[in-house]
Amino acid sequence: MVTCGPSSGRVVSSCDVCEPRWPCVVFDLDGTVVNTIPLIISSYRHAMDRVLGETPTDDEARGWIGQTLYDTFHRLHPAHAQELIDTYIAWNLEHLPDLIEEFDGVPELLDALSAAGVLTGVATSKRRTSAEVSLQHAGLSGRLPVTVAMDDTAVHKPNPEPLLLALTRIGRSPGEAAYVGDAVVDVLAARAAGMSSIAVSWGAAERDALVAAEPDFLVDTVAELRAVLLP
Repeated sequence: MVTCGPSSGRVVSSCDVCEPRWPCVVFDLDGTVVNTIPLIISSYRHAMDRVLGETPTDDEARGWIGQTLYDTFHRLHPAHAQELIDTYIAWNLEHLPDLIEEFDGVPELLDALSAAGVLTGVATSKRRTSAEVSLQHAGLSGRLPVTVAMDDTAVHKPNPEPLLLALTRIGRSPGEAAYVGDAVVDVLAARAAGMSSIAVSWGAAERDALVAAEPDFLVDTVAELRAVLLP
C-alpha cells in the first residue's frame, strides 16, 4: 500500500488511468535509483580503518548516506578529513563495478515516465565522476539526462539548492515537480524547495525515520512508486 501525507489518509491505486501526476520528477541517486549502499558502507569502513584504525558499524555508515563526504568527514574527523575523502574515493571507484546493483523495476519505471512525457533528472550529494560512473554501470545514463552533483552547488541537502538547480536545468518550477529519495535529508530538501516529497523505504534510512519526516508519499516498492508517479 502507498501511504500519503500524514493528514490526507489517501491511498493510491495502480488501477487508475496511467497519466503523470507531475510533469517533472527529480531523483536522489544512492539507495533510490541505484543500489550503491553496500559499496558506500564498504567504502566508509575501508577509509576509516586505513586512516584511523577504526571501523564504523553498518548502521553508522548508513546514517551518513545522503550527505557529502566533505560534510561527513569534516564533522567527524576534521584533522583527517581530506585523507579520509581521498581514501574513500579511490577504494569506491575501484570496487564500484563489483558492488553496485540495480533495483529491479527502476529502468522500466524511468522508461514509462519518459513515454508519458515526464522530464527527469538526478540531484545527488555524490561527486560528479562517481555519480556518472554509477549511472553508467546501472544502465541509467540515458534515462536520467540531467544530473546535479556535489560539485555543482556550494551547499547540499537538506538545503534545497541542488534540487532547485536541477529544476532550473530541466526548465520546470518546484510546484510542477516531485523529488524522490531514500533519506530524511531528501524529504527535508524537497520540502524546503517547495516540491512534493516521495520517500522510498528500500534505501538507507529506517522506515520509521522516514515516517517521522512526514513526506507527502511513502512507498515500499518500485511498483508503488510507479502508482504514485503514473496514477
